Amino acid sequence: MLKLNHLRSLPNLMSDQLHTLPLLVLYLTDGCNSKCAMCDIWKAPRRNMDLGLVERLAASSQKLGTQLVLLSGGEAMQHPEWPSIAQQFRAAGSKIWLLTNGLLLRKQADEVIAHVDTLTVSLDAATPELYAKIRGVDGLDLILEGMRIISEAGIPISTRTTLMRANFRQMPQIVDRALWAGARQVSFLAVDTVNPFAFGPRFEQDDMIPLNVPVNEFGGLTADDLPEFGAMLDELEHTHAAQFADGRIAESPAKLRRLYDYFAEPLGLGEFEGPRCNAPHISAVVNWDGRLQPCYFLPSWGKLNGDGVALEDALNDPAAVALRTAYRNGERAECARCVCPLYRGPRALIRGF
Repeated sequence: MLKLNHLRSLPNLMSDQLHTLPLLVLYLTDGCNSKCAMCDIWKAPRRNMDLGLVERLAASSQKLGTQLVLLSGGEAMQHPEWPSIAQQFRAAGSKIWLLTNGLLLRKQADEVIAHVDTLTVSLDAATPELYAKIRGVDGLDLILEGMRIISEAGIPISTRTTLMRANFRQMPQIVDRALWAGARQVSFLAVDTVNPFAFGPRFEQDDMIPLNVPVNEFGGLTADDLPEFGAMLDELEHTHAAQFADGRIAESPAKLRRLYDYFAEPLGLGEFEGPRCNAPHISAVVNWDGRLQPCYFLPSWGKLNGDGVALEDALNDPAAVALRTAYRNGERAECARCVCPLYRGPRALIRGF
């Protein structure tokens, strides 16, 4: 039988007002124990979400019919109270999705097994040397060991790889290492090189930076890289046909080839069609300090302070509605090159997260 909350979400797709919030994303902390070359968030001092704010959000999530709460950061597992936070949202009726770099998985395996429904691990290399180069820490073997422990306990694990010049050649090996460690699904997305709102204060500008950003190992591909990337995608489709067929590789071969277009467009060697996305109509992001965003990649419209304003009211603040209207009308430049879109049509909303 369909859950009432799932049906209540359908009106979200018909206007720019939110009636429910199927997915709630929490940045529990802006601290991180990685030192990624393509992200600046680890350079900030660690600041954790206040437990009073957590309590208010858990109460709001129940009223909003939130089905899934994504714990993120920074590194969510660095918040000292993340297990109790997960338990609060579970008690309010939500499932818990943990997004992590995986460095603490082995140490906190018992807590993950007890408090998490699904786990996504960032996995950007197949060899310890390249992992350390990209992530700034020597942690690959530790991560894979933690994944195996948690997978053997029955927690579904997926991995997410950020593709860049440094690692695109390892795509087949990354798939193999992830599946060996117990992942049920492997996903790839392109490195973001243009958005000033995601992954820490990387740019001084308030608006989008130009597409002709400097290219380095941790950024977009060059014209010389593209033929090799195309051949790599052809090879992956051939050697891993079974993994594509049964969904262990999340994207289809055709969808992965959109990554080629993404990297080719700023070089004048291709055309990238913006992704289909309605994330601001089905989700919201709350930062550690209460700042509110429609998604990872759009700017904040406000902040939950200690003034008693509830999330269910803030979601339909005029500024929030204006942001939804703008992205729906194609007026937000960030959406044209979004690397991590989320789309749920009516049938998917009814099925639920």
